[in-house]
Amino acid sequence: MRIAVISDTHDHLPPALARKIRDADEIWHLGDVCEPLIVHELAALGPPLRVVAGNCDDHPWPLTLDLERGGVRFHLVHIPPARAPAGAHAVLHGHTHVPRDEVDPAGVRWLNPGAVTGPRGGSAAGFAWLTVEREKPLGWRRVRV
Repeated sequence: MRIAVISDTHDHLPPALARKIRDADEIWHLGDVCEPLIVHELAALGPPLRVVAGNCDDHPWPLTLDLERGGVRFHLVHIPPARAPAGAHAVLHGHTHVPRDEVDPAGVRWLNPGAVTGPRGGSAAGFAWLTVEREKPLGWRRVRV
């Protein structure tokens, strides 16, 4: 399963991003969508879409989502928590605009795709591909937009 993980679109969905992620099995947006029409544009691409609310969102999306794919338990949130929730294998977050791929001492993987766009225009726009296959390590590859 190939999941397009995006965050911090801040009212803007670059056409190049839409083209790159339309063949994903799922799309996960980690908050700071800002303009809800972005969600409609993402949903129109076809793959199932999951969204969590960010600190710049004024929409009733959930603050967190706990999902399981391929036997891996994921915790999706915008602002990274101080520690991973019990049972999570991976915490995916946005907010910092800084890409992240770290494993904490408890063995939980912390992933951040970075920002699609900065709130004042960013220069390191990107997203990540998360690859989940049962009995295999998670794949994580950041892609610039």
